[in-house]
Amino acid sequence: MIDLRSDTVTRPTPAMREAMAQAEVGDDQFGEDPTINALQARMAALLGKETALWVPTGTMANQVALRALTRPGDEVIVSRESHAVWHEAGASAANAGVQFREVGADGRFTLAEFEGAIKPGGLVPYPPTTLVEVENTHNRSGGRVFPQDDAVRICASARERGIASYLDGARLWNAAVATGLSPAELAAPFDLVGVCLSKGLGAPGGSLLAGSAALITRCHRYRRMAGGAMRQAGILAAAGVYALDHHLEHLHEDHTKAQVFAAPLIAHPLVELDPESVQTNIVIFHLRADAPDAATVVTRAREAGVLLAAFGQRTVRAVAHRDVTLAESEEAGRRVAATIR
Repeated sequence: MIDLRSDTVTRPTPAMREAMAQAEVGDDQFGEDPTINALQARMAALLGKETALWVPTGTMANQVALRALTRPGDEVIVSRESHAVWHEAGASAANAGVQFREVGADGRFTLAEFEGAIKPGGLVPYPPTTLVEVENTHNRSGGRVFPQDDAVRICASARERGIASYLDGARLWNAAVATGLSPAELAAPFDLVGVCLSKGLGAPGGSLLAGSAALITRCHRYRRMAGGAMRQAGILAAAGVYALDHHLEHLHEDHTKAQVFAAPLIAHPLVELDPESVQTNIVIFHLRADAPDAATVVTRAREAGVLLAAFGQRTVRAVAHRDVTLAESEEAGRRVAATIR
């Protein structure tokens, strides 16, 4: 099977497993895991922030960020169909007690759209806007990159108004490859940044939050409250270190794989797929009214040896990653196109 359901299906390489087996470890809750400490210091430098904190998952990173930056009853401005709204099982309402205001389109929004959505504090009927969150790259729009100029303007405006800013950078590495900007440049406008090691980089787990020492101290407490404080977590951190050393430089290959997969679908008369949307490693395509629905296409694709994910009644997602080859990606595109009839 050619598995394109997600870039989270990758498996540790033998060399990564060896690095994990050889990891020097200690009790991270006492701050004594040297591999965790080294990864946190390296990530803070990589993202241009004062310090960083390791957490087990990307969803926990997002949830901890909300707890650290908001209060129950606050409103958070996000892009439409953001991960925090669609793919975290309602955790933001249950854990942080916030509500979301979705703005923009295709994973992006402008300064004007941000400022137009702000609810000022002190007006009793309205929840105060206390946080703006950007997802870069944006999953449900097909891995689109958030325009950096817009991010700079939005975060500057937020800071002037006392509104915090958070970057959900689970796939920030892909955005860096696509734009040629460094992770630190992409992270610079934001108060707090989350990044993931288990997607494009292929580690079996682990994400990090990076920001000021004061913010990370708050995040440390909320990680504990969420059950994310671990002991000898250096075994997982070693996988992240290995991924940064050996996998980061190959991410551009995943972007090429996504393009060759998408090519026969772009030309397909029953498919809607904007070539400009294939910017990184994710392909989101929509099925026209006279095409089979998403569930049917996913079933037929599985029968043809390709695993996809239905993202809506007539929307399908495919994600290229390091465990599929360029030839497999091209073949998968042909097989999926043939199922849509």
